[in-house]
Amino acid sequence: MEAEEQIIRELRQVPRQHYREILDFIRAKKKNTCGMVAETALASESSLRKDWLRPEEDEAWADL
Repeated sequence: MEAEEQIIRELRQVPRQHYREILDFIRAKKKNTCGMVAETALASESSLRKDWLRPEEDEAWADL
């Protein structure tokens, strides 16, 4: 929690005219993190496809 407290303390000392730039930075960091998760999922899809496309999998999910 120390880093969060430091960020808040620093933010209180930043002129308000810079808030939009800081907000954009935070949103870009969040988007980048989410994007990495999505990229990992997409990269995993091709290697997992061989397991997903087996008849046993179709049978297991047929009742849903």
